[in-house]
Amino acid sequence: MPSEEKLSYYLSKSKTLDNFKFNKKLSVAILSSFTINGLEETIRVKCAEKKIQCITYVSGYNQYTQDILKNDSDLYQSSPEITFLILDVRSIMGNLFYSPYSLSVEQRKDFIEQKANEIINLAKQFTKNSKSKLIISNFCIPTYSPYGIFENKTDYGLKEMINDLNQLLTKNFAKEFSIYIYDFNSFVTKYGENNVFDYRQYFYGDIKVSLNFIPYLADDFVGYISAILGLNKKCIVLDLDNTLWGGIVGEDGFEGIKLGDDPTGKAFVEFQLYLQALHQRGIILAINSKNNFDDAMKVIKEHPNMVLREENFASLKINWNDKVQNFRDIVDELNIGLDSMVFFDDDPVNREYVSVSIPDVFVVDLPPDPANYTQTLLSMNIFDVQKITEEDVNRGKMYLQQRKRSELKNEIGNFQEFLKQLNIRVKIKKADDFTIPRISQLTLKTNQFNLTTHRYQEEDIRNFSKTPNKIVGCAQVEDKFGDNGITGVYIVNKDSSNEWTIDTFLLSCRIIGRGVEEGILNHIIEKARKEGVKKIKAQYIPTKKNKPTENFLPSYGFKKVGDFWVYMVDEPIRKAIHLVVVE
Repeated sequence: MPSEEKLSYYLSKSKTLDNFKFNKKLSVAILSSFTINGLEETIRVKCAEKKIQCITYVSGYNQYTQDILKNDSDLYQSSPEITFLILDVRSIMGNLFYSPYSLSVEQRKDFIEQKANEIINLAKQFTKNSKSKLIISNFCIPTYSPYGIFENKTDYGLKEMINDLNQLLTKNFAKEFSIYIYDFNSFVTKYGENNVFDYRQYFYGDIKVSLNFIPYLADDFVGYISAILGLNKKCIVLDLDNTLWGGIVGEDGFEGIKLGDDPTGKAFVEFQLYLQALHQRGIILAINSKNNFDDAMKVIKEHPNMVLREENFASLKINWNDKVQNFRDIVDELNIGLDSMVFFDDDPVNREYVSVSIPDVFVVDLPPDPANYTQTLLSMNIFDVQKITEEDVNRGKMYLQQRKRSELKNEIGNFQEFLKQLNIRVKIKKADDFTIPRISQLTLKTNQFNLTTHRYQEEDIRNFSKTPNKIVGCAQVEDKFGDNGITGVYIVNKDSSNEWTIDTFLLSCRIIGRGVEEGILNHIIEKARKEGVKKIKAQYIPTKKNKPTENFLPSYGFKKVGDFWVYMVDEPIRKAIHLVVVE
């Protein structure tokens, strides 16, 4: 079980949060069908540790229905951005939890359908009254059954009833953009029913999650908060010796390292398998290792038990350089922020050095036994995202293509000639059901080339796309090495028939420096000309990270007028001759 502070730590720490410095502010509501003491305080502390100021509303004991149905309730007055609705199976089932077979099979099925509809209707009423994301817990399937070993011989028994209820909720909320199911059943399975549910605490005050496990539950919930705010990590940087395999290849040799053939070697294979699974859903992998390059690459390319191969790594820093400098080189190569990186290294000295030198990097405290590496990785919720898009799934392939671009750039030498040889094609697309999730994702996490850093949830983008006085578009970028996916976004406000304002203009870090921004801006200006618009306004709102955008507007020809940069549409358009823009 991953280490966690006791609840008393969070209760004490929650009283000192005025001393924290925050980068973000968030309103969170907690509704529950049972006593949930300490959850609110723990969430606030865990958010503060991520520099999020969390303002909370906690519903009264078992008052969630009234809070949701009353349109002017304190819940809605608090204007939550994220709401957790935590329900327990005993409250929902009532006396039927102990005597389900007092009803006929058909009556049991009707009861479950009725309960599912009650929850579904309640959730839909909430989303009708609020713009908040709603996270609803599903129900723990108990190990208990009044029929004991005969349970599985019984038509529609207690466990099947609760499983059915979970399935109905999952199916109904699958396409609801604002509603998520928290898998409380898996939470109980992970930590054990006898641990999570404490009868003494239950009898004392209807506490159905043991106080010892409130911090673990809060950690899961904060995972949703990070994902919704776009604070997830996207790159894992790995050491090699005693991290991806056992032993030191430079000393033990190719055949002497431990990888797959004994219990220790199997632990490293298992760890690599889970890293590969993350890679396949869009997490970038990179290597930062002090090692002989040829020795290490021989293992990566040729070892029969190696799961991760050269093509799985977006960057390979295998040398005798300083690990902190290697990190900075990886950042330059991948064009991503240090705060999006996670570092795995078996050596506590290296971990401490990186942690102190680059505090933005999340350094994992790896346990000494490699058998626990996989569990450490599985316990981390820092890679969670609201939605896994096509671009996420293809990210590993895209970064492999990026390595090939870098090789071509170094080979040619002349940058303009390099751009010409890329054969860049920018496809302008409208916001629709396929592109909206990716557009939202980019606004939430793009920092470096982002004029205003306005953050928009998926439902915001969906609403904008239906508004006549807004233009929401994106750009899919292709070149000779492959498809970069949707990597550019723009949102334009049609202020009047003569004037437009660029609300959002951004590029994904992996295509910065190829002139794609000029192609997209050309498209916006040409569209404005066709509609008779005279003036386009834009703002550059500086942040700690969007320095690369600082000179974009004046370099294109925008003139500073008050708080805005202004472009007169009848002026000549500066064409990016090395790329083609198609709509």
